[in-house]
Amino acid sequence: MTIKLGVIGTNFITERLFDAISTLEDYEVVAVYSRTEERATDFAEKHGATYTYTSLEDLAGSTHINAVYIASPTSFHADQAILMLSHGKHVLVEKPAASNYEEWAKMTEAARENEVVLMEAMKTTQLPNFLTVKEQLQELGTIRSGFANFCQYSSRYDAYKNGDIQNAFKPEFSNGSLMDIGVYGVYPIIALFGRPNEVRAQGHMLESGVDGAGSLLLKYDESQIIINHSKITQSVIPSEIQGENGSLVIQNWSDFHSVVHHNRMNKTETVISEEQHQNPMYYEAIEFAKLVSSQTLESIENSHKNSAITLQVLDEARRQIGLVFPSDQ
Repeated sequence: MTIKLGVIGTNFITERLFDAISTLEDYEVVAVYSRTEERATDFAEKHGATYTYTSLEDLAGSTHINAVYIASPTSFHADQAILMLSHGKHVLVEKPAASNYEEWAKMTEAARENEVVLMEAMKTTQLPNFLTVKEQLQELGTIRSGFANFCQYSSRYDAYKNGDIQNAFKPEFSNGSLMDIGVYGVYPIIALFGRPNEVRAQGHMLESGVDGAGSLLLKYDESQIIINHSKITQSVIPSEIQGENGSLVIQNWSDFHSVVHHNRMNKTETVISEEQHQNPMYYEAIEFAKLVSSQTLESIENSHKNSAITLQVLDEARRQIGLVFPSDQ
């Protein structure tokens, strides 16, 4: 089945998705939504889309599309997704999928009621090297600890320091380091190890009302995982999963560029990763297309459950650091 795609969000992340699907026969970019006709038309002409919309209701009711990619600010995800799902459109929604768990629960209910695909666009858990890590965990013996590190200096932080507070640092858009960067740490850990027994969080709050950096400690029966995230610093330190028999060292946690297995038992180091597509969104696009084509309503790795647990962890972390969004009210 060809995915006749409509998009909400005319930004760089949508550009990356378009690049990822440019070689996939499963996709046809058909429609673009923007609040202004000028922006919608410019973006549609650039990417070969035929139809433009400035009304979300018209996009949802369009007979020209069967799926929608949502890349708007996080605070808009739930309402937009539920509208599209209720009109029978399959939905691929950017991470984090919603502002909080309650919103996600309503989104999944709408997907089930209308028997359409709903998938969070978490690229990391669709990467071949992530799946290799998941398969290799048993080689480490009992897992005791881990460190997931993703700190990426925001291109908008310099403007913030000069008094220009852009959307990436505004609580009304459900943004900040935990939501934008920390989710890359939390989601794969949930996909690997499941729901933690305990969450401890700390964060550095900015005057705008969102966090700029922070960390989480996820405690399991026999292990604990530290997640480090930041939008106001940059880090080059790799991540690691440690077991009693060895460890996996992972470069670039969000993209799993390389993975090395350090075997404590025989003192060897083995590269177990493969070269991946240059655009890491390529694999999530393939997964979404497979789900739509096979009429499978949710992904195994990017499951409704994994997204739900991730948002519950983020909710608890926000509670502990005092990060509140208007969407929570």
